[in-house]
Amino acid sequence: MPVRRPALIPALCAALVLTCTAVSAQDKPAAPLYTVQEGYKVDAETMKGFRAWRAAACDRCHGANQEGMVGPSLVNSLKTLTKAEFITTVTSGRLDKGMQSFGNSPVVMDNINQLYAYLKGRSDGAITRAKVEEIK
Repeated sequence: MPVRRPALIPALCAALVLTCTAVSAQDKPAAPLYTVQEGYKVDAETMKGFRAWRAAACDRCHGANQEGMVGPSLVNSLKTLTKAEFITTVTSGRLDKGMQSFGNSPVVMDNINQLYAYLKGRSDGAITRAKVEEIK
């Protein structure tokens, strides 16, 4: 005669739900870092990054096309720099190399993720020109 274990059924159901939830969370695609059309039309968040770039006058050191002047080329640097390294550099600066800190700049710090997205898009070659427009 088979042994019935009714207390085991709720535990098995809970385990099944947890397994399905975990699989579902893994299958959810991550949001893209940026969206670009025609090489210069970007999503609203990436546009905020471009505006932060302009407002902070980053072009005075890194050039209007992010290809470097007194400061290094960000098009090249962001090919290897991680997002965490980028944020640390912007937040703390690199005084030994002439990079000022933007940690007290609301326009930069409130848009640091968007600024990274814009510059990463330039570095990846997805954004083909420095001046961008918002996708309508």
